[in-house]
Amino acid sequence: MNAQNKWNFDTVIDRINTDSIKWDSAFLKEYFKGEDLLPLWVADMDFQSPQPVIDALVKRAKHGIFGYCAESSEDYLNTVISWFNRRYGWSIEKDWIIYSPGVVPACNYIYQRFSQPGDKIIIQEPVYYPFARGITANGRIVESNQLQLENNYYTINFTELEKQLKDPLSKIFVLCSPHNPVGRVWKKEELKQIGDLCLENEVLVIADEIHCDLIYPGFKHIPFASLSNDFAQNSIKTSSGTKTFNLAGLHYSNAIIPNEKLREDFKAQCTINAATIPNVFGGLALQVAYDQCEDWLEALIDYIVENFKYLQDYISDKLPDISIIPPEGTYLAWMDFRDYKLEGKKLQKKLIEAKVALDSGYIFGAGGDGFERINIGCPRETLHEALVRISNAVKDF
Repeated sequence: MNAQNKWNFDTVIDRINTDSIKWDSAFLKEYFKGEDLLPLWVADMDFQSPQPVIDALVKRAKHGIFGYCAESSEDYLNTVISWFNRRYGWSIEKDWIIYSPGVVPACNYIYQRFSQPGDKIIIQEPVYYPFARGITANGRIVESNQLQLENNYYTINFTELEKQLKDPLSKIFVLCSPHNPVGRVWKKEELKQIGDLCLENEVLVIADEIHCDLIYPGFKHIPFASLSNDFAQNSIKTSSGTKTFNLAGLHYSNAIIPNEKLREDFKAQCTINAATIPNVFGGLALQVAYDQCEDWLEALIDYIVENFKYLQDYISDKLPDISIIPPEGTYLAWMDFRDYKLEGKKLQKKLIEAKVALDSGYIFGAGGDGFERINIGCPRETLHEALVRISNAVKDF
């Protein structure tokens, strides 16, 4: 039995009426203005979490008392340290690891603590849309260093980035690594150039590395802070196993902060936001996943790679006017519909009429219009049905 069959990623699990944002029909109807939609949008996989995690949570639930949870245990911290050491060769220390209820809340706390209203925060659009929403909601200014697309491959506009970093109002640079939605896994030389420019201009780096465990064969994730002590001292890494092991609903993540002053300031901001007490199940789930479920992750990556090949072959055969940006990481794929000459909202309407829900590219900011993000973290049967519906959406174009 191969690893994929052992974990059975082909099983379709009914998620309707489980209060799932992704699948709940009432939410889908309100958000997408459509009914009976097949959802391949939000970054939430349709696979069960690994069985050892489920077993540990059931055992904990049977205890029956769910009082306030203490800070991370020694065992938990050692597990996190071991994970980053054996998978990335990066040695971190226990006191660097600070609990946060999620990566997006952590980013908001950082905006609040390390910038002022009216300051600029640089993001690389098209990019994960909660970044821009959090920046503007906190009274800061979004400064877009738009990625460049050429020959189906995204690169960084370093000439423009250098100018933007020199602006005295620029205080924070958000590095999405691996990048969501375009799927780039940044190379060492790209990360080094970013780090050097940010140091030179005294701009703090948020390294959002939440998808770092989901890397395609032939590519390698490099933790930004691992490249040099100077980079480590000028950065805050936001990290979680929630994408890796499909645990997002447990709201548990880590900010890894080597710089003591940054760390104490971040902790103070967490206190201001009353975000210091973890979910009683979150740390346990992540600890068990890191300790016991690495083989599940390797099987998952194999399945995701095969899903992408299936997607690519289907598009090539039946929808040749759609291009796909080959992902280097994540379980998300970035699809280029621009040859259909449909403005983003009209394209979304056509897809909804065909009963499929994807994330429309325009919500990811500059450079996103005409694209769609599809979540391929699902059984192949679900992916196939979504592709049939996409075909129906664009057949007249």
